[in-house]
Amino acid sequence: MNNKIRNINAKIISFLFIFLGLSRRVKKKALRGDFILSIYFHSPEGVLFEFCIKWLKKNGFHFLSEKDILAIANNSIPFPQGGVILTVDDGWLSNEKNVIAIAEKHKVPVTIFIATHAIEQGNYWWPYVAKAQELRMGFPSIAELKSLPNKEREKILTKIKTQVTLERQALTLKQLKKAANSAYINIGAHTVYHPILTNCEDEEAYLEIKESKDQIESWLNTKVHSFAYPNGDYSKREIEYLKQLDFLSAYTTEPNYLTRESLKKIYQLPRFCIYEGVSKQEAICRMTGIWQQFFNGS
Repeated sequence: MNNKIRNINAKIISFLFIFLGLSRRVKKKALRGDFILSIYFHSPEGVLFEFCIKWLKKNGFHFLSEKDILAIANNSIPFPQGGVILTVDDGWLSNEKNVIAIAEKHKVPVTIFIATHAIEQGNYWWPYVAKAQELRMGFPSIAELKSLPNKEREKILTKIKTQVTLERQALTLKQLKKAANSAYINIGAHTVYHPILTNCEDEEAYLEIKESKDQIESWLNTKVHSFAYPNGDYSKREIEYLKQLDFLSAYTTEPNYLTRESLKKIYQLPRFCIYEGVSKQEAICRMTGIWQQFFNGS
């Protein structure tokens, strides 16, 4: 389906969900302390990101930092009423204007999980593949590459990168350091090359996690305690590596509420995704988890 048509249909459906009071019911449960809303973005438009913050504030939610989540999980502070945590994956160049500046403006804590190679070199791997597909160069699709053993994926990517060039898409190291100095921005790890960790061999997976943590700590002269799984893929092996490397929490892409029970699985924290380009109505339905209940988390 054409993306424009898809968004129009989604807006209509979301408006109907809101009209029927579904978001109001979720808000009531959250404000009485049944669960925390855990929301994440990638490279949101500034208008959309600011709308989400304003909507949450207007509806009585208050924003939690990563430290707050750990304190709640450890029972150091009570489980909140109307709590929400915002996270952002990858570290896109647009985050400086559309996330960091807006978070500072509204004094809202945000954790950004970064892939360190992209910060160093400027780009993530999948836009290269998307460009190769656009140019009909005959390489496998992004979805196909995500299903391959990591070493096979890297061999294909090496060939693609010799034939495709891209402008910078990731935050620069200077921008990252500036963001890390903000009272409202926390930096977490998201691997080095953003592979599918479950497709990696043991040593590959371990080093992807370890070296990303080490690099960020070296750059920012601070400890990194939180992690987000690329593509949401993980296994018991990755959880064990995180424990060995002294991470205190990790986020999945499982679309669910953050409850007292789910906080017991601190390396498997759920999140609702807000995709780029969605309508304000759909954003409300995604933030409150209504959309994901009806459309299998998509």
